[in-house]
Amino acid sequence: MKATHIGLCTFLMLLLASEVKVSIAVTCSPVQLSPCVSAITSSSAPSNLCCSKIKEQKPCLCQYLKNPNLKKFVNTPNARRVASTCGTPFPRC
Repeated sequence: MKATHIGLCTFLMLLLASEVKVSIAVTCSPVQLSPCVSAITSSSAPSNLCCSKIKEQKPCLCQYLKNPNLKKFVNTPNARRVASTCGTPFPRC
């Protein structure tokens, strides 16, 4: 009986370990960067929430830079400083 339980547990562990990892797609939404507004528009340090949002939205930054309405907000020295402070290098698009 114990051997059956051990075998079953081992099988389940191997099954779980072999699961294919599913990547989570990022939804590009510039509104997600709203916690960074004060840091980008002033010299204040970015909050932890701001940094987590920048890291989350990093795949979207090139898209934001191509949008004329967003480019003037995203492509500023302060925005680059905030991204750098958060440890998220600004992408080259």
